[in-house]
Amino acid sequence: MEPETEPVLREPAHRVSRRAVLMWSLEALVGVAVLLGGQAVWWLLDDGSRTAHWVVGGLWLVLSVGYVAGMPRWRYRVHRWESTTRAIYTQSGWLWQERRIAPLSRVQTVDLERGPVAQLLGLASVTVTTASAAGPVTIHGLDLPVARELVDALTAAAVAEKDDAT
Repeated sequence: MEPETEPVLREPAHRVSRRAVLMWSLEALVGVAVLLGGQAVWWLLDDGSRTAHWVVGGLWLVLSVGYVAGMPRWRYRVHRWESTTRAIYTQSGWLWQERRIAPLSRVQTVDLERGPVAQLLGLASVTVTTASAAGPVTIHGLDLPVARELVDALTAAAVAEKDDAT
C-alpha cells in the first residue's frame, strides 16, 4: 500500500498585466510625494538644528527610492490569479503574501474598479465579494479587456452555481 501524498497548493496560472508595475510605481510615487510634503513642512516650521532634518531626510530618501524601485517589481512577481468553473483563486501581497480560494457558490458580488492611474494605463481591478469573514478577493492590475471578461465569466458562473456553500 502506497502512502497518501498531500495535495500541493500551486500558484495560480495567470499573472497580472505587466503595466501593473508602472501603476504601482506611480501610486508609490504619490505616497512618497505626500511624505516629502510633510518633510518640507517640518523643515519650514522647525527653527532648531538642521541635523535631524538631514538625517531623517537622508533615511527617508534611501527608503523611498528602495520602495519605489523594488516594491512594484516584487508585487508583480507575486500577484497571480486564476478562475475555474468552481472557484476564483488569487495570490497577492509583497511583504505579507496571501493565497485565497473563493468557491463560486459563495460569490455575492463581482465589481470592476478603475482608479485614475489604472484608467490612464488601461488597467482595472476585479473585486469578488463572498460570504466569507476573510473579506473580498481582489485582483489588481488586470488589462481592462481581461478584467471585463473575468467579471462577465464570474457573474455568469456564480448565477449558474446551484450549490450553496454558506
